[in-house]
Amino acid sequence: MKIDEIIRTKRKTIAIIVEIDGRVIVRAPLHASEADLVRLVSQKESWIKRKQAQVRRQYPGLPAKRFINGESFYYLGEQYELLIVDRSRPQLLLNERFELSRDVLAHAEEVFTGWYREAARRVISERATLIAGDNNLQFERIRITSARTRWGSCNSRGGLNFAWRLVMAPLPVIDYVVLHELVHTQVKNHSRTFWSKVKSIMPDYRQRYDWLKRNGYLLTLT
Repeated sequence: MKIDEIIRTKRKTIAIIVEIDGRVIVRAPLHASEADLVRLVSQKESWIKRKQAQVRRQYPGLPAKRFINGESFYYLGEQYELLIVDRSRPQLLLNERFELSRDVLAHAEEVFTGWYREAARRVISERATLIAGDNNLQFERIRITSARTRWGSCNSRGGLNFAWRLVMAPLPVIDYVVLHELVHTQVKNHSRTFWSKVKSIMPDYRQRYDWLKRNGYLLTLT
């Protein structure tokens, strides 16, 4: 059984996660040996295969974007159609629809990714500042990443990382992921204390989490 990624942190236990694309992620303590991780994954092979079959049924693969007229793209939970235009600047613009310059069609995915990264940096920074200020939470900085298996993470220094794809989700879902990582600046694990803190600030966090679990596979360009 192949392990696609090993993530080592200061956690005390080993967790095996099957992502919506079927990849096997192992979260492990810093001191855990690779041999121990491989052994555990082998022991859990039947469970992993059942989970992979489940996610294949639940999240059918999506075709990659073709960047053609009328194709839809998510932003803040809404879908906007694409129109190819002859204007060269700006290369990509969102009004009532996305307008993409014909000059950059050969690099359309790169242009869209850059647009989403900047939008994510702006929106997520604003939401993190607001949520942290309202709830006596602090963070060091925000970094926007290309992560495909994690929507957000928090490092030991209080730095927050978020996948640019998150900006495709509805704002309440973004707020949940931001709050999740902000609470990790105080509680480093997923203990009862952690979830109690999240719930005290966002009583409906579970509905937001469930939306992302059901629809996260849609938030992509490829």
